[in-house]
Formats: sequence, C-alpha cells, structure tokens
Amino acid sequence: MSVQIDEMDRKILRALQEDASRSLDEIAREVGSSKTPVWTRIRKLREAGIIGRQTVILDAEALGLEACFFVLIRTSEHEAEWQQAFLAALQARPEVMEAHRLAGEIDYILKVRVPNARAYDAFYQALISEVRIYNVTALLSMEEIKSTPLLPLATGP
Repeated sequence: MSVQIDEMDRKILRALQEDASRSLDEIAREVGSSKTPVWTRIRKLREAGIIGRQTVILDAEALGLEACFFVLIRTSEHEAEWQQAFLAALQARPEVMEAHRLAGEIDYILKVRVPNARAYDAFYQALISEVRIYNVTALLSMEEIKSTPLLPLATGP
C-alpha cells in the first residue's frame, strides 16, 4: 500500500530521523508548524507504517564490538525447508546486524558485528553447524567510511 506524503510530512520525517528524542514543540518549530498538526501527522505516519518503532543508536566500538564482517554466502540449497532453517539461524544470532538475499552469484550478504576475529569464527562455526552452506567468504571492514540510518527523503510530488 502506497501512502501519499507531502512536503510537510517529509520535513517532519527528516526532523525525526535526525533526532526523534526532541520534544514535539522543537520539531514543530523546526518544520514551521504548531504542535497539534505535527502530532496529528506523526500519528497518521505511524498508522500508515511509514514510522516504525523508535530506538537509540549505540556506538558498537565503545561497546567492544570492534570487528565488522561482511559475509558473502553462496548456497546450493534453495528449498523452502533450507531457507526456513537459514532464516531461523540468522534471526537467533544477535551478531547479524543485516541480512540481504541477493541477485547474482552471491546468494546472501550478512553484516556481522563481533568483538574480534575469534568471536567471528565462533559465529561462523555455529552457523555452519546449523545449515549447509556451499561457500562462505568473510570480508573484514578496515574502516567504516559512512553509515547512516537516515533515508534520503527527496522533495516529491
């Protein structure tokens, strides 16, 4: 279901993406409106599913999760039963920050956050003990150059 949003909605969404912990008064002032219309729009955006749950962004390195691996997975298994087991294994692992099914030679890519290489190996060993995987390539990120949860909210019709 596609929901129509206007420029005021985009302004509100940009403000919320930047810092959702600000007061409604601050957000209303930033977008050039008053509190009640902004609150009404936020409620409608939530009901439409455009705004999901709210959370905080933690610093992984400050919490000791210094290693970020991108894991490329190729599989020869494509049956529904295997996929269910694979997805369940990923859901059960808090180290998996993101998982994507891809088109092309690589079937899946995972973003995995762990303290170090030993912790990654423990993750890897646990994963392959649960599901059969044809080929795994792990790439260690040497430096995070850009990471943002902010969606590009271009001006639209």
